[in-house]
Amino acid sequence: MVRISGLAVLMASVAAPAFAGSFYLQEQSVRGAGRAFSGEAADRGTGSMWWNPAAIARSGRELSFGMHAIRIGSEVKNNGSYVTYPGGANVPVVNPRNTEVDPIESGLVPNFAFSTPIGDRFAVGVSVAAPYNFTTKYEPGSFARYDALTSELRSGDASLTVAYQVNDWLDVGAGVNAQYVKAKLTSAMPSVSPLLPDGSSSLEGDGWDFGWNVGAQVHKGPWDFGLSYRSAIEHELDGDVNIVLTGPLAPNSVSTGGMASFNTPWFASASVRYAVNDKLTLNAQVNRIGWSEFDAINVEYPNGGDSIHQDYKDVTTGAIGLDYAFSDKTTLRAGVGYDPTPTRDSLRTARIPDADRWLFSVGGSTEVTEGVTFDAGLTYIAFSDSEIYDDRTFYAGTPAAVTSHLRGTAEGSALVASLGARWAF
Repeated sequence: MVRISGLAVLMASVAAPAFAGSFYLQEQSVRGAGRAFSGEAADRGTGSMWWNPAAIARSGRELSFGMHAIRIGSEVKNNGSYVTYPGGANVPVVNPRNTEVDPIESGLVPNFAFSTPIGDRFAVGVSVAAPYNFTTKYEPGSFARYDALTSELRSGDASLTVAYQVNDWLDVGAGVNAQYVKAKLTSAMPSVSPLLPDGSSSLEGDGWDFGWNVGAQVHKGPWDFGLSYRSAIEHELDGDVNIVLTGPLAPNSVSTGGMASFNTPWFASASVRYAVNDKLTLNAQVNRIGWSEFDAINVEYPNGGDSIHQDYKDVTTGAIGLDYAFSDKTTLRAGVGYDPTPTRDSLRTARIPDADRWLFSVGGSTEVTEGVTFDAGLTYIAFSDSEIYDDRTFYAGTPAAVTSHLRGTAEGSALVASLGARWAF
């Protein structure tokens, strides 16, 4: 039976990795990237609309575009993986290369947003983003092959936002978003004997699903506060399931249409910005992410199916940063962020060899002509070393049951270069 684990997302056909815990991508603003995404839910303008729909209530008419180039260096090493065959024989999973170099792909991530006032108090905005993303690829003979070979999941998120100035200090906002996801997940399948060739499994599918978000901001003197909530989304992908078995299992091969379903997490954010003086502004943000929504991936097809437990845990992330007005036209930024992994040590797959991470960012903005501002950011991401540990049983409940025991370690780091522009008109 096919077993699919690990999801990740891209925008359109652009490949890129996730950088805020598992397969969530927080590179939604170049301005925010320069301060490690601290203070975003309390800031104004299209650059903060992803974190808080109230951010556009007072920003006027604004168009923004950003591009994030992500370069990852990663290694996944075998640490005694083995397979238990019928009869109880344990056989090591060996490969001429016990280290997979750069299985996590690098790439580019774009985003776009526009907002405009409607009358004196209302504003509307639209945006296109890539909020989830992960792509991993292993060699066909990899020691991780029974857990993962290719893991691609691409998405585009289109959002419509409405904001309202309640009075001179309070803004509120709400939005709806349509999210398109396309997935391809493949792996090898062991036969009933190590002397027989492996089989294979693959799932490809896509689909549209919908979510919502709400938020509020308070602006009082040198203080700006923001609170926001973004809903989880239940995704259902329609596509094709192909299972090719070998040896005596070959008659049980499957090639049919099927469906996979999973949930993305909810987000709750609290943010504050404090203008110390006319040059220096301090930022802080805390996010509670409901990763427990991603508890399983459910696969269904005619006369079969599977439920693959993920058992993610909710996490709290945080960041602090600053903006410094170097001149009337140029602002410098810096920030530090921490994102703990939602994966558990007892269930971490090769599809998403996730780990706790620290973000260290610098950036800046400069107004090149009236109303036109260029933004830039540079972020170094340090991943903690993590253990990969996953046991899975194939053909469960039959005399042919085979269990793979994936044991490994993962390490890596990344560099993100972000460039963008904002046009206020």
